Amino acid sequence: MNHPVITYYSPDPIFRHPTPSKLPSDLFTLPPWHSSSMAPPYYPHSSRDRFVEPPSVFNRVLLALPKDLAVSLRRMADQGNINSVSARIPRWLRQAVVRECSWRRLFSLPHLLVAVWIVALMYGERWVFEKSVQECSTPHHLIFLADPQLTDPHSYPDRPWPLSTLTVWHTDNYMMRSYIQLSKQLHPDTVFFLGDLFDGGREWKTAHGNTEDPAWAKGHRPAMEQKHLETWGRRYGEDYWLKEYGRFSRIFSDYWNVGGSEAGVGQRGRKLIASLPGNHDLGFGAQIKVPVRDRFEVYFGDVNRVDVIANHTFVSVDSVSLSAGASGRPLSETEPITKPVNEFLDNVQVSKRKAVARELDYQAGKERAMHYSHTVEDLNSANYAHLPTLDPGAGSTDFPTILLTHVPLYRNPGTPCGPLREHWPPTPPPKGQTMPVNPDERNALSISRGYQYQNVLSNDDSIKLIQKIGNVVSVFSGDDHDYCEVVHPEDKNHAREITVKSMSWVMGIRRPGFLMLSLWNPIRPDGQPLHYQHSGHGGADNSQQGLVTMQSHLCLLPDQISILINYGIFAGLSILILLIRAICAPLYNLTPFAPPISSTYPDQESSTSLLPTSSKDLKREDDRLSNSSTSSTASNPTLAPRTARTRSVSPANGYGYSSPSQTQPQPQYPTPAPLIEKAGYYGLDGRMRWERDRELEITEERERKRIEETRRRNRRPNAVVRWWRVCRVTLVGRMLREMLWSAGRVLGIVGSVFMWYLWFG
Repeated sequence: MNHPVITYYSPDPIFRHPTPSKLPSDLFTLPPWHSSSMAPPYYPHSSRDRFVEPPSVFNRVLLALPKDLAVSLRRMADQGNINSVSARIPRWLRQAVVRECSWRRLFSLPHLLVAVWIVALMYGERWVFEKSVQECSTPHHLIFLADPQLTDPHSYPDRPWPLSTLTVWHTDNYMMRSYIQLSKQLHPDTVFFLGDLFDGGREWKTAHGNTEDPAWAKGHRPAMEQKHLETWGRRYGEDYWLKEYGRFSRIFSDYWNVGGSEAGVGQRGRKLIASLPGNHDLGFGAQIKVPVRDRFEVYFGDVNRVDVIANHTFVSVDSVSLSAGASGRPLSETEPITKPVNEFLDNVQVSKRKAVARELDYQAGKERAMHYSHTVEDLNSANYAHLPTLDPGAGSTDFPTILLTHVPLYRNPGTPCGPLREHWPPTPPPKGQTMPVNPDERNALSISRGYQYQNVLSNDDSIKLIQKIGNVVSVFSGDDHDYCEVVHPEDKNHAREITVKSMSWVMGIRRPGFLMLSLWNPIRPDGQPLHYQHSGHGGADNSQQGLVTMQSHLCLLPDQISILINYGIFAGLSILILLIRAICAPLYNLTPFAPPISSTYPDQESSTSLLPTSSKDLKREDDRLSNSSTSSTASNPTLAPRTARTRSVSPANGYGYSSPSQTQPQPQYPTPAPLIEKAGYYGLDGRMRWERDRELEITEERERKRIEETRRRNRRPNAVVRWWRVCRVTLVGRMLREMLWSAGRVLGIVGSVFMWYLWFG
């Protein structure tokens, strides 16, 4: 059925040309009064033609602005339209995008290597940490972390940038990833740090107090540190130490609750205790600066403290300050250093009894508070000998005591550390001998000392600690960076000591780690234990009572050096594979990965000249320059072109310009004046000024292109470029281009992924 064509034209002069619309007549349902004398119930009115879009908000704003400002805004809008921007994209770039999106290109050998590399990076930077901690998923609720020693300028002072910065990033990421998995999977109730939180914490000046080396110690520094001492004093002070403190918090404190904030059943809450100092935090012995220790104590808490956890008493002692008494320096120099720790040890048993009594009252649901009698006494005759106290007195209940010290206790030289020590395993015993070799120098801690360190405490200080604290059944220490387990003799209460591995991979060991501790000490309401069991390997044994109340387990972290070695091996294999393919591609006519030379060098290979070479090119250039200086009809429907064509929108004939062969002629209407002229913007003076500006822009553009073309032709490339232009089309050159493009693609993507892991952890 042939429908008659109904064409509507907008009489609104705001539009630049008529708007035809062809619609089938049988699509309309006419009202009953349309062909009769019946009057409509009402006469609808409209303020605009509903077949025509109203002017945009931007055009309405232009109508309200002054003429010059409106013209400037219109020109800026026309120059920034999408069509003009997309037209400026070079053809070679559009071709490169199309070429890279092809299936053959996406599944090429370099991209397959990229996929394998990404899987390898995900394993080496993420999955291996999750796997290592999963192997330690045993019911332990307390964890010891030793010697993180955040890498800083003190660690490798002669290491150049950027290697020094990469070392800092990588060590931080290693510890952060390990700690995140530790918190997620193990969810410990308590974490103790065993000192050496920073590597150069003792070197950074404080805001107040004297932190200079004493006169007698100025010549003791190693030569490597001595040459950097002035730079450290000038660059690194209180502000830098605070940044390092924030860095420590970002690695550990920020992820404390990543596995949940609820404590285990029967626990009073979760604790993160990092107040035990090491020699890298404060120094060692008589060379400790009191302002440095005060700063550490302000931010991390008391360096000497007593904690009751799971019916065990943990006593943390600042052993690096205690060692100042055995340094041989005068008492006037060492007393400010040793006084706090000596006072703590003199009263530690009272502190232990108070802590145990407070814990028992908490478990019984009681509130322990100080009560004074209300009496009136003369000040001179008042008796202060029997004041109320929270100390239940000697002979009261005592929990098994665990000593925490950064520096290990003294042992005889050559005392073996056991089979879990990485450097070195125990020496095999002679044939027929069943006991371990003792002494075993390779498997033992070195009994030595040096600048700001001492591998073990003195024998007198070790005995003093055990006797002053009392009932010490286990000792946990750090400082050595490797695992060591010994049982001390009778003068140290037969205490079992475990030196915990460092959790940093730059501390001279291949497999860092941490120690998990399981505590089990059920008690009666009066604090007496409920069970009796003989001790075993790894457990703490109070030989007087025969009680085993704890079990330890060493958990190893990934071998980062092996991961880096594997990266290097895989990189070598990748280069070999790409080299073989680069050689075979031109020999066997394989699809090259490198783009065509014309796409790589569009300025030399393009067949289009920068200058117009014909009248058509000149006309096209004039139109382009004219569009850049006048209103664009494609982006602005309110500005009219110089000529108007009638468009047919009939679905039967298709959308587009009317064909001259159409049997039904379309009526022609005069082109309405553009909106901007109606607004008074486009008068005769303005048109003449714009025409002059347009001609000037065209002239300047032609001159600029002529100068660029002359410079390009007169430019003489260097010898390398000339050689490459000749060599790239030869067989060897094609192989080299193929290798460079393939290796560059793999290196670019894989390097970006690796840097993303390095930057974001």
